[in-house]
Amino acid sequence: MQTKGFVRVFTLLIFGGSILIAPLFLMGMQSTVLANSQLLEENTPMEIEVVLKGIYLDGEISEETVTEKVYLLENFWAKYDEWQFIGMENNKFVLQKQMNDISPLLKANGYFGVTEDGTLSIFNGKPYKSHIIQSFFQIDVGKLESHIKEELMNGIPIKTKDRYVEVLETFKTYSKEIEAN
Repeated sequence: MQTKGFVRVFTLLIFGGSILIAPLFLMGMQSTVLANSQLLEENTPMEIEVVLKGIYLDGEISEETVTEKVYLLENFWAKYDEWQFIGMENNKFVLQKQMNDISPLLKANGYFGVTEDGTLSIFNGKPYKSHIIQSFFQIDVGKLESHIKEELMNGIPIKTKDRYVEVLETFKTYSKEIEAN
């Protein structure tokens, strides 16, 4: 009976200690803590569940959960050096990164188009057949050249970040907000 109690207390101390120590590692202090000691025994990996959240230019957020076998914590941090620790969620480390690209969804099926009220929007598929992913600003459709208007009505595919930026910049000059100023 006493053994079970000891095991529970020991487990709580180990688990609780790892919860308290983990953020120190995540906040860049691992080198200080590891300087004089090796926390992980040789050839005994620690499994860490990591949630990776990528935030794309178009506002989409991807989320992937991975399990890492960690032999040395410094190797783990080197692997995720471009990611920012944002917290713990359900005993998982949550890391976030601003992606300098558009989301895979836009690359695969995103189209610029215009809604009935003249709002420049991104659609999941052709504008007349699908739903809006993101809306930007109203444009004066009447000022568009006929071929540009037709292209916009049919949908302008978004395959790259450069195309995304180019289309936004092009239609910003037709924004009704700019005209009001």
